[in-house]
Amino acid sequence: MADFKGIPVTTATASPARPSGEKYVTPQGFTAIRDGMKAASGAGAAALTPVGRKPSWLRAPMPAGHGFDTVKQVVREHRLATVCEEAKCPNIGECWNAGTATIMLMGEVCTRACRFCAVDTGNPRGWLDAEEPVNSARTVQLMALKYVVLTSVDRDDLPDGGAAHFAACVREIKRLNPATAVEALTPDFQGVLRDVETVVDSGLDVFAQNVETVRRLTHPVRDPRASYEQTLAVLAHAKQHRRAQGDVLVKTSLMLGLGETGDEIVETLRDLRAVGVDLLTLGQYLRPTVNHLPVQRFVPPEDFERYRQTALDFGFVECVAGPLVRSSYRAEQALARNNAGLGAGGLAQRHGA
Repeated sequence: MADFKGIPVTTATASPARPSGEKYVTPQGFTAIRDGMKAASGAGAAALTPVGRKPSWLRAPMPAGHGFDTVKQVVREHRLATVCEEAKCPNIGECWNAGTATIMLMGEVCTRACRFCAVDTGNPRGWLDAEEPVNSARTVQLMALKYVVLTSVDRDDLPDGGAAHFAACVREIKRLNPATAVEALTPDFQGVLRDVETVVDSGLDVFAQNVETVRRLTHPVRDPRASYEQTLAVLAHAKQHRRAQGDVLVKTSLMLGLGETGDEIVETLRDLRAVGVDLLTLGQYLRPTVNHLPVQRFVPPEDFERYRQTALDFGFVECVAGPLVRSSYRAEQALARNNAGLGAGGLAQRHGA
């Protein structure tokens, strides 16, 4: 899901660390807000509640393993950056051991300000790194990835929302790494379907766009320029477009714990399956800073397992669900169509449910 904060994949162009909610000027010369949300002041600041203590089932294991150590060494040696590390993803050990990583494209500043997301927000005014397609492909090669997830900030400042740039990155990765599977977790391109087609036709294996939450909570959770119906339309078109030209798996993700009801979750699963979504991840929303939306509920592992089974009953190819699940978790299992290799009981058994 888009609750990850990352920096470009090659050189460290990020600005120095600044307080959350503070404005700053990027190295490219435009203004952005750290962590995406302005810091509250006055009475608003006094009313903020702390992030809060997390339950025991949200404790992540320390990353370890030969594959993890190998990737980490390459990342350090070549000064690479991934969403996996920048977002402090709890699944980094498992993913890197499986030869999977997530790379963020088109910079570190998003034109939108979703209230769950800690990516910096601003207006990049058309800035793009022309070397990013080549550098991304080289990064995948250096890390010897079997499966790469490409995600990006929203770029509403670009005429095509960055679709052509996104597609160029996919094509270059495939050219240099023909055996690597590519998943594209894209913006919604403001619902412009020809831009969706540009990315879908780039040679990727999985197309993803995150619905994030249930219909009722889309606003205030997501930026006003996003919508539940718009994401459904993007997902539906990606599936329909590729049916005529060769199959592609379509994926989305949903955060729980924002105040949604069980009935709303089931309704959302039904809506997603109706438009042809194949792959689904369900994870716990965690508030990144006190300026973001508070967690309404920590969803226990047994509830995640119940929703996972409902999704499989609806006909999803797979559903990965659990408190620590993020949208790229076990992504490399998607092409195997084996319910993410989880077997009976999903992730609940891992967390002692």
